[in-house]
Amino acid sequence: MTTRARVRTGTEGSGGDGGGSAGGVPEATVPRENADAAIVPAPAASPEVGPVAVPAAVPSAGAGPVAAPATPSVREVAVAAQVAGRRLALTSGAERNAALTAIARRLALDPAGILAANERDVVEARAAGRSATVLDRLRLTREQLDGLARTVRALADEPDPVGQVVSGSVMPGGLEIRRVSVPLGVVGMIYEGRPNVTVDAAALCLKSANSALLRGSSTARHTNAALVDALREALAGTAVPVDAVQLVPGITHDSVRELMSLRGLVDVLVPRGGAELIRTTVRESAVPVIETGVGNCHVYVDQHADLDKALAILLNAKTQRPSVCNAAESLLVHEAVAADFLPRALKELTGRGVLVHGDEKVRAFNAAVVPATADDWDCEYLALELSAAVVGSLDEAVEHIRRHGTGHTEAIVTDSQSAARRFVASLDTAVVAVNASTRFADGGELGLGAELGISTQKLHARGPMGLAALTTTKYVLVGDGHIRGGAAAPLP
Repeated sequence: MTTRARVRTGTEGSGGDGGGSAGGVPEATVPRENADAAIVPAPAASPEVGPVAVPAAVPSAGAGPVAAPATPSVREVAVAAQVAGRRLALTSGAERNAALTAIARRLALDPAGILAANERDVVEARAAGRSATVLDRLRLTREQLDGLARTVRALADEPDPVGQVVSGSVMPGGLEIRRVSVPLGVVGMIYEGRPNVTVDAAALCLKSANSALLRGSSTARHTNAALVDALREALAGTAVPVDAVQLVPGITHDSVRELMSLRGLVDVLVPRGGAELIRTTVRESAVPVIETGVGNCHVYVDQHADLDKALAILLNAKTQRPSVCNAAESLLVHEAVAADFLPRALKELTGRGVLVHGDEKVRAFNAAVVPATADDWDCEYLALELSAAVVGSLDEAVEHIRRHGTGHTEAIVTDSQSAARRFVASLDTAVVAVNASTRFADGGELGLGAELGISTQKLHARGPMGLAALTTTKYVLVGDGHIRGGAAAPLP
């Protein structure tokens, strides 16, 4: 790993019995609707409970002033999150939407404390010599905060992901079988210095009736604390338990390790950040992990490409926001168009401040290109840097991507349908873009609303993780006195 905001990437990641069925082949399909609609009687609404308090010491008679309650442990906040999650699962979609609307209103109407906390984090990070990439991710402006409020408000307008009948049938004996979407439970987020993740993760979890345990980077600790305070303040006047959103206490790795050990209290962990954070979480966590991926994303310019489109896509993918995981980090150009494309592309890239690390063929077109090392092909720069190579064929481009890519997002620019189909079918990656920028690998851009991260694994979710990725399913069987081995049995 270098000091230029590079992150080395790699390939590391990380029943029934044997009897017969209760009636044979399904004969009808249960309509796709909210699962609660046809279950009678409906469960009674559960009374609201407030946050789970950490017991404070009771002073003896004549004692002095009562000390402030101790900071809760990681386990204590996880227990509180589990309790809140059970209550949250009983709330209606309308109640959760009202909570999201309250959060959006709070963020938009009273941002001063949040912005002041963020400025404190930025000043401290700059004084500590943090890179421009870190500062860019850390900074939260009024415009960005307003954007987060709009995202939360839009999320409230999305359909409820919980309680939907994913599939269903009616067996010949009349037993109804429904596969219904339900919350995951307690979702733990471990992420680096990006305060927007705090709001996005909390809002997505609340919409999908999950509790959120948030462990952000110490670099953003003041901002995250101010944001979570604002979220909990907004929740206090709603039907959603306040402890459905909590910060994980502590700023050292010990608190992260404890969070990773809480299998049974925390249902899933989602690490979002650099390669080392993700590898460590996958390797050490006892809690199931959804692996979000490092983005060594490629743009391949095919021999049949429209070169004007290719240039626009490349510049957008690399320079629009270089510090994010869906920015392009590597350029591959077919040798048949290299002489026409590379002089223009390299001039535009270097003119925008991009340092290009190229192979010998690329360097022949522009003296500003520096030699690419073996490390460059595996590098997620997260900065205005790019590796570049000339390839002899589409298959060579695919082999290069298979060796060095991270399964995140890959793009091809081509007017050939056969080339596009071959590229799409050949690459085992979460997102493939044809004649489009890698920057579209984003939940908002794909119509998913806010996203929790971009998963590069195949189980339980893959690609941008919106609301659906925060649910699992349960089977609901609805009978009328049905017993196995026969139809409904009359009471004696």
